[in-house]
This record gives sequence, structure tokens and C-alpha cells, in this order.
Amino acid sequence: MATERGEGPQDQGGQAEQTTGQESVVVPETAQGVAVANLPAAEAQAADAKAVTSAPDVLANSLDEYARAWLRRVGSGESGALPVVVGLIIISLYFWLRAPAFLSAGNIANLMGQAGWIITIAMAQVFVLLLGEIDLSVGYNAAVGATVTIWMVSVHHPFPTWLAIAVGLAVSTAIAAIEGAIVAFLKVPSFVVTLAGLLTLSGVLLWLYEKTGSVGLGGVIQNHNGFINGIVSENLSPALSWVVLIVVVVASALYMIVRDQRRRANHLSVAPLSITVLKLLVMAAVGVILVVVLSINRGTLFQQLRGVPWVVPVVLLLLALTSVLLGRTKFGRYVYAIGGNAEAARRAGINLKRIRVTAFALAGTFAGITGILYASLLGSISNNVNGGQYVLYSVAGAVIGGVSLFGGRGRMMGAVLGGFVVAVIYNGVILLGLGAAGQYIWTGGVLLAAVLLDALARRGSNGATN
Repeated sequence: MATERGEGPQDQGGQAEQTTGQESVVVPETAQGVAVANLPAAEAQAADAKAVTSAPDVLANSLDEYARAWLRRVGSGESGALPVVVGLIIISLYFWLRAPAFLSAGNIANLMGQAGWIITIAMAQVFVLLLGEIDLSVGYNAAVGATVTIWMVSVHHPFPTWLAIAVGLAVSTAIAAIEGAIVAFLKVPSFVVTLAGLLTLSGVLLWLYEKTGSVGLGGVIQNHNGFINGIVSENLSPALSWVVLIVVVVASALYMIVRDQRRRANHLSVAPLSITVLKLLVMAAVGVILVVVLSINRGTLFQQLRGVPWVVPVVLLLLALTSVLLGRTKFGRYVYAIGGNAEAARRAGINLKRIRVTAFALAGTFAGITGILYASLLGSISNNVNGGQYVLYSVAGAVIGGVSLFGGRGRMMGAVLGGFVVAVIYNGVILLGLGAAGQYIWTGGVLLAAVLLDALARRGSNGATN
């Protein structure tokens, strides 16, 4: 797939590099308070405004300036997560008006469970999309890994749960790594390699059930493992839910404070305190609403059901780990660099083959996690998994969340939001009784809108730089 531009690290003469989250932003010297010789005042002021617009998180000096810069970015097509959030609100309101039970405590808990595997399969796709590649086999890869895991805990003498999970993840990781090696070393387009993988793994899945004997009778392996089933079906207690929320908010606050202190120590621009506080307040507000709603009894008087499903902290932990990996490590910077301009990255000394294979392997690992969450939701795994449909969910979730199909641009948080949008559609059409037809139409429409926004953002960015 073509790779033309991205948000990876750059190095240009007369400019300084600053890192914001997962993006490396090249800032003109005027934006750092350094006067440029012979530059008229009006042009200098325009340069300052443009720099702040490109990175309001670190260059805005006040909340008001941040808001104005953010609005300018939206106007130029760089809308960030705004379309996802607005779209999520509109879609949720529609389903709520058509089916009031949509926002009930019971359905929100169901939505959290359904969203888990959709979010993780979108996260899997992010690793390769950022390189300008694609993995069409991720759906069947998830099914193969889950089949291995569930078989190992369902035989007459079950293997230890931790070993079964590790083996299933290793199988999915190895499959994707092999595909990545073919792409990297043999220069075969990832579309072709992973399409072949999709077809091959669909056959491997059928073959596995032929070899499972009585365990996979009828093409289905029932999951009786309490730990795996409990990931989706079990809940944190209300008290533990509040503890987890407090820990997440406090940890996020400490991370932001330490990050800002390090930037100040290195004489880099830092976001105004008001912006940091606003982000923390929004995060805390969303968490409080979620915990309050899910603490309502969803069961009966004699069998109460309260608390946040375990899948929620699991997904949050995966989000934190991958955000750090892509935003705070050399590997992450190299991924963005390759996706932005592979030839420039190669000339800079980046090992393209190693990074590509590693990215595909990580996609495989998350495919394996997806399979486990999927089996936990259904209580079983079968050879009837629609891997072709689920790979579309993975691409839709990632692209809806702002990950570019052309590589070099996007964040893991965006994929989580995009995956949640797909899950909301999945849940809502079931409540409305629209069936598979409505689900495909809704998802396809939202995906098309996301791709159009991506194209407009690229056009706006290219127009601003020309």
C-alpha cells in the first residue's frame, strides 16, 4: 500500500523536533520564542499561529488559545478524535430513542462484553496499518489461536490455564510473524500475503476440528474454564470498581505531571495546566458515570449482579501498554517513520525488515487475545467463525478511530474508540431487531464516512504545506 506522509519523527534544517504523545512535531523556531532574522512581524505572528495549530497540546499558552488552535485544526481537516466522539454520541442517542433499554445498566454491561473483542481486533490492525500495510487474516488467526487455547483446557486432562493461553497467543503470534517475514524479506504486498493467510487459516480451522475428536464434536468446543469465561461474564465488585477508577485517574495524573516536568527540564514547551486538569476531569467524569451505572443491580433481589465487567480493566491495561509502546519507545517512533516515508526511514538507518516483522507479530498477539475474549463472551469456540467479516470490523474500528490507511498516522486510543463505535452498532441493531443486514449497512456507512474524513484530512494537510 502506498505510503506518502505521516506523523513520525522528522528532522529538518532550521527546525526543532518536539514530541507530543505519539507524534513528533516539527516546530518552527518562531514557535519556540526564537526570532527569525528579516522575518516581518505579520509573517512571524502567522508562523506562531500555525505552529500552535499543529500542536496545541504543547504550544498553547492558555485554555483559550488551545481552544482556538483546536478549532483551526478542525477547520483544516485535522479533526482528531472529534468525529468519533460526535458520531458515537449521535449513534447512541439514535439507538436510545428507538430502544430505551439501550442505555440500561444491563445493556451497558452487555455492550462492554461485546466491545472487548471488537476493540482488541481493531488494536491488532493498528500495528500494520501504521506501516501502510494490512492484515486480512487477523480474524481467522484469532479463531485458530482461540481453538488451540480452548482445546487445551477442555481435554480429558486439561492443561494449566496459563499454559493454554500462552500457547494460543504464541500460535497466533507465529502465524502473523511468518506473514510479516514474507512481506518484509520477499517484498510481497501484504494484501496478497494476508489474503492467502485468510484462505489458508480458514482451512486450518476446519482441519483442527477434524483432529479434536470428541472435544470438538459438531465443530464446537465448549469452554468450561472458569478463568477464561470470567473475563467477560464476571464483574469487579462495586467497591473494587471504584478503587480501579481512582487508581486509573491518579496514575494518569502522575504520568502527565512527570511528563510535563521532564519536558520543562529539557527546555521543551509544556501544555498549560488548565488543559491537563480538563483532560483529567473529563476522564474522571466518564469513569464515574460508568461505575455508577454499572453498580446498579442488574440481577434479581436474591442474585444480585453489580460492578464493572473484568474485560474493561483488561482493555484499559492493553491500551496503556500499547500507547506507551507506540508513543514512548524507539520501536513506536520507527513504526511512524516507516509509515510516513519508508525510504527516508531506511536512509536514516532504521531496520525496516525487523520493524515490519515485529509489527505483524504484535498484530498476531492481539489477534490471539481477541480470540480468547471472543471465546469468553460466547462460552465456546467453533469452526463457524466468520473471520472474513471480523477482519472488516478490525479495519473499520481502526479507520473510524482515525488510523490512516496510508500509514504513519493514528493512535491506539483512536482504535479503541473506533472499535467501541462498531460495538455500539453491533449492539444497537440487535436491540432494534434489524439483523445482519442492518448491522452491515450501519457499519459500512460509518466506515465510509471515516475514510472520507481521512481523505479530507490528508488533502487539508497537503494543502496547508503546499
